[in-house]
Amino acid sequence: MIRPLLLLGAALAAPATVAAAPAGPLQVTSKVLVESKQRAADGTTRVALVPAKRAVPGDRVVFVLAYRNTGTQPLSNIVFDNPVPRGVAYRAPLPGSAVPELSVDGRAYGALDQLTVAANGARRAAAADDVTHVRWRLARPLAPGAQGEFAFQAALK
Repeated sequence: MIRPLLLLGAALAAPATVAAAPAGPLQVTSKVLVESKQRAADGTTRVALVPAKRAVPGDRVVFVLAYRNTGTQPLSNIVFDNPVPRGVAYRAPLPGSAVPELSVDGRAYGALDQLTVAANGARRAAAADDVTHVRWRLARPLAPGAQGEFAFQAALK
């Protein structure tokens, strides 16, 4: 099983570090984008995603994970596990991206409404702010030359 583990630092301006299985045909890259409001000549405002150079609490960011099979054989059983950096609150998958499995502890994964956290000596339903990891599994083998990407929205705490 190939399990690339992406470690995204809390400093959004720093590039992400990718730790994966030994060097092989699976290329994985990640980037962090921040929402930027841009005013058009007609007075309307549009939101664009731009590389995160600076971000402050409350800013909405998007974490993007891109992958590609550079080999000559299909790759199977691929799981992407992406920790959510401290100081960042998970919000939702980016529209058009696959819905990830979520975790509040890095061990148990599922849909948000299936997760619980300990609070004040009891268990409560998990909230988006409790998410510590997002994970995607490729359902089918990744063909040679095939590529894709996953992304999720978050906010700086």
